[in-house]
Amino acid sequence: MKFAPVALSALAISLAACTTANAEPIASSPAAVADAYPMTPEGAANWVAMVEKDLFDFGVEFAQVSWVNSTYITHDTDALAAKYGAVSTEKSVAYAAKAAEYARVPGLDPEVARKLDMLRNGIVMPAPVRDGAATELNEIATSLNSQYGKGRGTLNGEEISGSDIEAEMGNLERTPAEYAEMWESWHNNVGAPMRGDYQRMISIANEGSKELGFSDLGAMWRSNYDMDPDAFAADTERMWQEVKPLYMALHTYVRTKLNEKYGDAIQPATGPIRADLLGNMWAQEWGNIYPLVAPEGAGDLGYDLTDLIEKKGYTEKEMVSVGEDFFSSLGFAPLPETFWERSQFVKPQDREVVCHASAWDVDNVDDLRIKMCIKRNADDFITIHHELGHNYYQRAYNQQDYLHLNGANDGFHEAIGDMIALSITPEYLVQIDMLNPSEVPSAEKDIGLLLRQAMDKIAFLPFGLMVDRYRWGLFSGDIPADQLNAGWNDLRLEYQGITPPVARDESQFDAGAKYHVPGNVPYTRYFLARILQFQFYKAACDQAGWEGPLHRCSFYGNKEVGKNLDAMLEMGASKPWPDALEAFTGERQMSGKAMVEYFAPLKAWLDEQNAGKEQGW
Repeated sequence: MKFAPVALSALAISLAACTTANAEPIASSPAAVADAYPMTPEGAANWVAMVEKDLFDFGVEFAQVSWVNSTYITHDTDALAAKYGAVSTEKSVAYAAKAAEYARVPGLDPEVARKLDMLRNGIVMPAPVRDGAATELNEIATSLNSQYGKGRGTLNGEEISGSDIEAEMGNLERTPAEYAEMWESWHNNVGAPMRGDYQRMISIANEGSKELGFSDLGAMWRSNYDMDPDAFAADTERMWQEVKPLYMALHTYVRTKLNEKYGDAIQPATGPIRADLLGNMWAQEWGNIYPLVAPEGAGDLGYDLTDLIEKKGYTEKEMVSVGEDFFSSLGFAPLPETFWERSQFVKPQDREVVCHASAWDVDNVDDLRIKMCIKRNADDFITIHHELGHNYYQRAYNQQDYLHLNGANDGFHEAIGDMIALSITPEYLVQIDMLNPSEVPSAEKDIGLLLRQAMDKIAFLPFGLMVDRYRWGLFSGDIPADQLNAGWNDLRLEYQGITPPVARDESQFDAGAKYHVPGNVPYTRYFLARILQFQFYKAACDQAGWEGPLHRCSFYGNKEVGKNLDAMLEMGASKPWPDALEAFTGERQMSGKAMVEYFAPLKAWLDEQNAGKEQGW
């Protein structure tokens, strides 16, 4: 099985995006391995072929177990997921250890050597080989996933589910006291109880990563990018510095508007922003508060995407059909009928499920699915395009070898659907008959359009970077175990310039209230995706011959773009990511320059608005 990196499975703790194996014994004995797969170039090649078949064969069964566990959370499905996950982890670690041995064989075929690196580097949460370690690791991981899925907060003292609390955090009719209650109750009820289990889990995984030859688990995660782990960390910092001025300008402007709305007692005019006032539980995207910060005269875009969805009367399933149509317009084949039969589009009323949106390819061929609890609003309309990007990527590379059934790097997988979503422009909405041509905003509305985009795209950048910076610090010991919560909030202040609405202490585990942390989903991919989607988008617009402002480009219906995009997607992980990047963009370095170009008019406007105001915190 391969989940797209966004899939956020119950057990994202083995090979890249949850690959698994259990179809047959790795070997009956060390002697059997030596005889069948000797330490020679040919033996290594044959061993890799065996591993790929083993992983592929069992993948479907484990995918089905994980799907049921995510869409029907019970004691029994938790137990099944933990059992399969334990076997998966044991095999993945054993394969990784053996791959490290074969990697030392002289004269290896270059592709075999690269696959050995994938096997060694691709485990997300490796267990050590000692008895019981894999079982304990997977029982904890399953429990954390289940706890998150069952998580509840409160609003005015009444219990509220995770998906509903996300929606209410963006409800501008709520008061600061209500935002603070939801924020605190969610973090206390969901994050704090996980603290001890999470520390135990990463202790086990750190032990496993060291057995595989890494200094710690963070170094292991960073090694999966076809470059030196330290060089990769430096490269992400380079990209952040390219786009950081955009964030700093946005932060200053939004802080001013919140101060005007709430006053100094709630949100001071200088310093950090109160985390619960930004329209999102994690302050990672700020689009829900756009009406509060909209520029005078340009803030009324002339339409509201949520209203347009309601006016069209789209059901949740029909919203997905609109997303499919965009890909069809580029020349991609329709989704299979099983997609519509097997996906979870809405939250069931009769059981607990993991609502966090995810994209699945259950059989590595064509059993594509999404799992969402769709709400008929603009956020979920965009999320649908994101998830479908994973599905079309999965299908494009389904002819590759098993270990190449993945994105060129995990940021690629996240960026494809987001690149499509950037093309949800007013012109596109007219093309699909969602917006009346008379309602298309004029050029003087561009600042409003860009600010609305920036509230999600730019606001996310430091959060996308710091989630893994935090975990890398935990794994390496740079963040001590007795500063688990302080480490999280210190980094959020450093990178995002936000602060909790209430006092926090070391009885808490605020990071656990963000799914990807207890779900063991590496997060740097989302930062890379924010950068890459603009790089891909600019390349697509250039290929389409677009001559207007970059932010108004839509390549809907352009078959040439679709053909070029498919050529990159088909490569999967068969080549190092610079080769895939070059195939579509002509560039070999990930760069924030396209994002800077896209938002250049907004940056100039923000600088004017911020004149004389203190920047930073």
